Amino acid sequence: MMLKRLLLSIGFFTVCLAAGHLIQSEPSLPLDNRFYKVSNNGQLMTAWKGPWACVYDEKENLLWEVKRDDESIHDGYWSYSWFNDQIGVKNSGDCYFESSKCDTQDLIRKANQRGLCQVTGWRLPTKQEVEAILQTQDKPQQAMLSTDYFRHIKAGDYWTQDEEQPLDGHYRHLDKGAIAVDFYQGRFHTLPYRNAAFVMLVTSELPNSIKEANAQ
Repeated sequence: MMLKRLLLSIGFFTVCLAAGHLIQSEPSLPLDNRFYKVSNNGQLMTAWKGPWACVYDEKENLLWEVKRDDESIHDGYWSYSWFNDQIGVKNSGDCYFESSKCDTQDLIRKANQRGLCQVTGWRLPTKQEVEAILQTQDKPQQAMLSTDYFRHIKAGDYWTQDEEQPLDGHYRHLDKGAIAVDFYQGRFHTLPYRNAAFVMLVTSELPNSIKEANAQ
């Protein structure tokens, strides 16, 4: 709650400095918001500001990668096979930032090397962590997420870190795979490691701006 009060104070100060006609057009903060925008340099942002690179979930105390449409390593269109250096299938997804094709470990390595939002510890989310951000969507053809914060979510499967799950149906002969989620349906299923799916990373490490706000 200290974080919420801090952002409200920042927002109030900003609004007070604006001209009268701008004050009337400035959107208000959502009433029951658990999500906060974070800039690429790790700074908390008010709800109406942008661009943002990460989303902080105050309820779960996690930081999520925000997908983009800029052909960077965080572009929402890139896909990845599931691989963690020991289990999975290398280089069966599509991206531009590797000389060969891509796997999940490639994105994780790059995000940590570059310190997305000034933190490391980036990884695939667990099924439980994904379940915690799913929400009922009253907008047609929208992902079952807070789409004001989680941007460029594609219709398709997103990997979780839940590995070594038994496969069935026409994938049975491949034995095991990892759990993926379709954000538009809110459903989980197991896919072969070789499949190309999307990725949205998460970390439990937090930038200093959030640590300081939570400590107040």
